[in-house]
Amino acid sequence: MNLKIAVYNVQWMRDLFNTDGSPNTSGKDHERSLQLAQVISAINPDFLGVVEGPNTLVDRSKTASDQLMNWLAEYMPGSNLQAIHGFPSPGQQELCALYNPDKIKVLFTPETDERKRFDEPFLMDTTNRLIKEQYKHYRPPLELTILGTDDTFISRVIIAHTKSKGIFDMVDYARFEQISERDRLKLFAECMSIRQRCDEYLEKGQEVMVMGDINDGFELDFYENRFSKSAVEILLGDIWKPEWVLKSVLPKPKLNSYGWTPNSSRYKDRITGDRVNVLIDHILASQGLEINNGKVWNPYLEREDALIYGLKDELLDASDHFPVVCEIKTQD
Repeated sequence: MNLKIAVYNVQWMRDLFNTDGSPNTSGKDHERSLQLAQVISAINPDFLGVVEGPNTLVDRSKTASDQLMNWLAEYMPGSNLQAIHGFPSPGQQELCALYNPDKIKVLFTPETDERKRFDEPFLMDTTNRLIKEQYKHYRPPLELTILGTDDTFISRVIIAHTKSKGIFDMVDYARFEQISERDRLKLFAECMSIRQRCDEYLEKGQEVMVMGDINDGFELDFYENRFSKSAVEILLGDIWKPEWVLKSVLPKPKLNSYGWTPNSSRYKDRITGDRVNVLIDHILASQGLEINNGKVWNPYLEREDALIYGLKDELLDASDHFPVVCEIKTQD
């Protein structure tokens, strides 16, 4: 059986809802909801990791899952997709997922040990100085388990939206450097925490996928050379345990004058003002999962794919990110 697996940063989906959790059915929000619905319908996912989903309030009076189900009823009325979410974020932009219950079961299966919970502070040595510092996931990664409809185990999944490297305050260059280094170390710490969880799953003989907006790529910038590592490479794993190294579902990205290809988003360089193509949305899978047809749904790169290119306007306007999509083959 093939399962269509995808991850999509849907860009502040919170803005598409009224304060009572119902979808906003007028104006620009309505137009963007229609565009998102067209993209998701075209992907036709069996499992879709959603980054920047609607908010879950701490008192649970409003949850990402309930709002997603309301949104599906309004904009994808023929869909049988179900929604699931995890620990609420202390901020905004929730992590959640949609899945096809006719093909799989999806369970929220977080680590319950308080020292390991993704919604609790943790200690990490990010600088290799044998000094551990305290960090906390701003958006607790979403830990899920995918089962077949017969309860056969398929894979663990961790959906993440790790620390942004962006600096949005007015700062001088000295302060810019200080904040850049701080943010990069926090990004490393979050990915080290997620990678530790992957190792725990793999040690039990379980397959695992990590997906989401990691806000980092491969060999992307100065700080990766400065620290001799990138956040994505931390997630990929230790070369001294090659059987535990995760693999990207995408081909190796190439650097050109516009940035990286394939790319899942673009950003404006704060200093030069240039627009740079970046690959910061990822699906990484353990080696026991057979991956096929991995690609970014970027209409500029997939002009020969009629389905993707036919959604050019929707893909460009629905979000500032493009979905990453692949298939995994499971044992029937």
